[in-house]
Amino acid sequence: MQGTKLCVEQWRIKPTEERELEIVERKGLGHPDHICDAIVEEAAVALSRYYYRTLGHLVHFNLDKALLASGASVTELGGGRIVQPMRMIFGGRATCEWKGRAIPVTELIEEAANRWLDKNLRFVEPGRDMVFQDEVREGSPELVDIFHRQAVGANDTSVATGYAPMTDTERVVLATEQYANSAEFKSRFPESGEDIKIMGIRQGRQLQLVVAMAFVDRFVDSEDVYFRQKQAISADLLAFANRVKGRLQKVTIILNALDRPGRGIAGMYLTVSGTSAEEGDSGQVGRGNRVNGLIPFSRPLSTEAVAGKNPVSHVGKAYSVLSQQIAETIHREVPGVREVYVQFCGEIGRPVDQPLVASVALVPHPRVRKSDIAPRVTAIVEQGLQGIYDLTHRLALGEIPLP
Repeated sequence: MQGTKLCVEQWRIKPTEERELEIVERKGLGHPDHICDAIVEEAAVALSRYYYRTLGHLVHFNLDKALLASGASVTELGGGRIVQPMRMIFGGRATCEWKGRAIPVTELIEEAANRWLDKNLRFVEPGRDMVFQDEVREGSPELVDIFHRQAVGANDTSVATGYAPMTDTERVVLATEQYANSAEFKSRFPESGEDIKIMGIRQGRQLQLVVAMAFVDRFVDSEDVYFRQKQAISADLLAFANRVKGRLQKVTIILNALDRPGRGIAGMYLTVSGTSAEEGDSGQVGRGNRVNGLIPFSRPLSTEAVAGKNPVSHVGKAYSVLSQQIAETIHREVPGVREVYVQFCGEIGRPVDQPLVASVALVPHPRVRKSDIAPRVTAIVEQGLQGIYDLTHRLALGEIPLP
């Protein structure tokens, strides 16, 4: 932590769990923003592995600029069709040639995208339903030169934050989306598309889940079938949420709030492919979930787009993961900490293990003094920074997946 300013402070606030209002969002597997994040992260891992395998080390790249432009579709009861494919536009920078050796960046990116689509979206066929546009270019000389120096420094000045523990609301929101996109759920409800977004609003001890779920039209041959299956899915999700609600007293669910019986297709959330990106919505990297899989509006949030970044040099990614890990470790290992927030600010050019500022905000139990626990907290932060290069290596190889 040479040259790093470490601030450990005590916050005299109610833990999030005890506040009157809490709002949490989760963008699920097939949400256009999550599709962008997941594909560019898959591509970043593929590119990193290629660089390591062929060059022996990582070189400059950042694939964190991508847009999923919506296509056009015709939904019909019993099965419609996509008439204009979705278009995934890859931006960012990458090393396309190294000491005379050409790097097949475009091929690696598109292979990774196809692989992710095949694995995760049942009804999206790459090349037909989604096409790719490669706008990745070489990086600027100054940023590329970072990888020629003796010690690789941060390639940006940015801030990242993490926290622990999750509240019951956060756990329910995350678990419910993962359950709804599980293989077991899809086998029982094949009409449930992968594009699922959940907004959890807790007031007091009562939680309302507002769920948007794209239905796949080939499994719905009438309006009656749609609303009957919608009712069955709502009941199943509510039963699951109640099984994992923890200390929450009551959970309610609203599914597809825009639906209106009697209006035909206009009153039902139907898609051909299971994602709104086929016509209704576009996606962009960085607008999806944070590194713990949620968008927690009641917490401090970093605006960094983590997916697709080169973790070796981009502290926006490395510090996002590290701050979350350190927060979880502090909460788990330091007695008396009810809630903890960890923040790092990196400075361009500085070694990654020496952030400009490290901050830990503690919400302890009433009888716990900051002075009693600060030394242990400091030791955990120092240990985390000492291991950051192992962390960035594992991130580059995809050994620490982003949820």
